[in-house]
Amino acid sequence: MEQALKDRIVVVTGGCGLIGQSFVRAVADAGAVAVIADIDLDASLRAADTLMAQEPGRRIEARRTDITSTESVEALVASLLQDHGRIDGLVNNAYPRNKQYGRKLEQVTYDDFCDNMSRHVGGYFLTSQKFVEAFKQQGHGVIVNMASIYGVVAPRFSIYEGTSMTMPVEYAAIKAAVIHLTRYFAQYTKGLGIRVNSLSPGGVLDKQPEAFLDAYRALSSGKGMLAPDDLQGTLLFLLGDASKYVNGQNLIVDDGWSV
Repeated sequence: MEQALKDRIVVVTGGCGLIGQSFVRAVADAGAVAVIADIDLDASLRAADTLMAQEPGRRIEARRTDITSTESVEALVASLLQDHGRIDGLVNNAYPRNKQYGRKLEQVTYDDFCDNMSRHVGGYFLTSQKFVEAFKQQGHGVIVNMASIYGVVAPRFSIYEGTSMTMPVEYAAIKAAVIHLTRYFAQYTKGLGIRVNSLSPGGVLDKQPEAFLDAYRALSSGKGMLAPDDLQGTLLFLLGDASKYVNGQNLIVDDGWSV
């Protein structure tokens, strides 16, 4: 298999999660050193060991990282530069939120709304800021921010009817902000050898109720909810040289759901 990211150093925040582990596999299989940057170090180490055992030759590292902590993010960047001499890519995939996240609009408090916005958008800002500092010094670097179709289109509340699910107001605000944060960083770093793009997936299958899956699928081109691996091709495109003239863009992968 062609290794489009051969020997590159690529960080995936939230690399222990459902989408995160799929991204780590894809990055490692493309020839890169994949770095799981997750707040749960034990889970990161287990994930790295499992993924490397599944496919000998994969290079995967695990580093505890809290994207809401300046000290933690700075330590991550410093350790990578010390160990590898450079960092080639950052995938902002972590999903920090508090225990109250996910309530219906009427139940969301002002403090919780602000806290969740701060954790997620603030975390993506912080990692992007600190990695850009390193990218500027070395003259190159790529950032891919995980956004969402709900950062692009208004919620379709009808698909949640008959279930206990909702579309959190924080999520819509967060993902819309991530898309524009992407454009800001792309414009700010233009001409420095740095590219910043976002990837907006549709819904990803994760044990949702059948009523929701049926309603969601009816609005798609056929598949409906995606598997995490359905996003790998777009991620590798954005990280690799095939997209070297793609900057400040938001790529939607949703089986036509948002059309």
